[in-house]
Amino acid sequence: NSSIIVSWDPIPHAVQYSVYLHLLGSDEIIKRNTSNTNLTVYDLEPGSLYMIKGCAWDPEDRKGEPSSYAGLLVSWSLDREVYGVIDYHVMSDHNLMCNSSSDSCILSPVGCGEVHSIQVTASNDAGPSYPSSPTVFITFPCPPESLAIQETAPENCTLSWDSVEYADSYRAYFKNGAGEEEICNTTGNNCTFHCECGYQYLMMVTAINQAGESPKGMTLNYTTVPCCPEDVSVSLVSTDTLEIMWEASRGADLYETRAADNLEDIRCNDTAPVCALSDLTCDRSYSVVVIPCNDVSGCNHNCGAHTKDTAPCTPEDVTVNQQSDSSLTVSWTGTNRAATYTVSAVGDGDVYTCSDPGSSCDITGLPCGCTFEVSVKANSTAGQSLPSFSHSVETEPCCPDSLSVDQVTQAMTNVSWSHAKGAYSFITSLTSSRGHARCHTEDSHCLMGCITCGTNYTVTMKAYSQSGRMSNCTYQGFSSSICCPSGVRLYKLSNNSLRVFWRSSGSMHNYNVELMGANRNYTCQANAGHSSCDIDIVQCGDVYRVVVAPVTPEGTVVPFCAQRMYSGITDRSYVIFLSVIYRGKRSVE
Repeated sequence: NSSIIVSWDPIPHAVQYSVYLHLLGSDEIIKRNTSNTNLTVYDLEPGSLYMIKGCAWDPEDRKGEPSSYAGLLVSWSLDREVYGVIDYHVMSDHNLMCNSSSDSCILSPVGCGEVHSIQVTASNDAGPSYPSSPTVFITFPCPPESLAIQETAPENCTLSWDSVEYADSYRAYFKNGAGEEEICNTTGNNCTFHCECGYQYLMMVTAINQAGESPKGMTLNYTTVPCCPEDVSVSLVSTDTLEIMWEASRGADLYETRAADNLEDIRCNDTAPVCALSDLTCDRSYSVVVIPCNDVSGCNHNCGAHTKDTAPCTPEDVTVNQQSDSSLTVSWTGTNRAATYTVSAVGDGDVYTCSDPGSSCDITGLPCGCTFEVSVKANSTAGQSLPSFSHSVETEPCCPDSLSVDQVTQAMTNVSWSHAKGAYSFITSLTSSRGHARCHTEDSHCLMGCITCGTNYTVTMKAYSQSGRMSNCTYQGFSSSICCPSGVRLYKLSNNSLRVFWRSSGSMHNYNVELMGANRNYTCQANAGHSSCDIDIVQCGDVYRVVVAPVTPEGTVVPFCAQRMYSGITDRSYVIFLSVIYRGKRSVE
């Protein structure tokens, strides 16, 4: 009385069977698996009605449709005072009949939602009895129809169905793709259950009354919208390109990425969890959203947006004005909402900058002799713009650090100077109240004539770059050498002495006289204000070279004065008449 033997015909290709026993009037369901075609189920409730269903499984673990069998067990009380063999005939108003000689029989098959009026007639050899009073029995309800699903709130789905006649309650089954199952019991015609995004759900509803549970009805296959991506990052990878990355979301086959503002809407579709949106407008704020989609449930439009600004626009109409040798004023036009502008002057391995939120700024401290490329960039919290078109700017050439003037002859000098960065050519000038000299050269030296002796000169230079920029350079003045005397004469004195006479240049300087003969040299000096000096005991009959030169305040003898060559002829007087054989510059060797 506490066990049931269930058996069935073999099903082709089945490797396993599952048997379900549902105790009528309760939620208890017993499941047993077997590979045989019969099964004994123990420990059941005695005298209870069980609804039994079975299904088969194929080698690929696919479940077949469940089998079921329904009938009405009709029973009655026997009259113990009646003797003999009595046959009982049971009839339903649905044209179902069964016969029995005991106290019960089964009317079958019966369907769902049927109302049977049942009567039992007893008969023996004497004939039939009167039928029993009709007994009305309602079979198990039919399965609900018109199943519909609606996502009433995020992660909440409401399953609804049409009410079923003769149903006292309903049981809804929800099962997702992860194998999780949820059961809802209700007397209404809808159930709300937790439905997570990105899952496929199988839903079924059965109706229940005192006779049992309805057969399996339609199964609703519903896939929720894919989940919104997580860990979404939006980064500016160039001035007009946003790169969006995210973690792949459950249930998504495709992602639609959108960047939109009031004027444009740029999209890209990809199956990968990354997207680059290019050709965006500079200095704009875009709303970026990643929309997951699949072919079944469509797209999830409830995902949150991320705001990202593009880099500021490139400054335009850049102008550069040189204010001084070492400073520039740079101005531009910028239409960005909130940006700081940085001007860069790049050249010769160095970078000079200035910044301003307005439309101009000054770069100072630029070195001489350099060429700079000047451009402007805009900076904001979103990033940095592309640089403007550059302007080439050249600072004035540098002046040579040192310059020297060396006198070569009494009327000619050699001017030389050190390297000057950025200088291509030079004009060097020696200027005085008694005249000036000038030379124009690409070299670092030049030879100047027309120098007046005994004159103070101002030394200046103009250094030019290749583009024509010019620097004025001033150096320490230069004083030309003392003028050499003129009218040099020799006179014989007594005792073979000579007097050297000259006409002074008017300068108050000492003079040095050199008398150089073939066998011997002689010297004498004359103090300032004198124009002659005597040389004692000079050998007669010799040829002499004579040089008379002033002595500088520093004590050096001017080396540029000409030398004269004399030979002597003696007569009875005290004067020696001299003939000039050669006049020339004194050797500086």
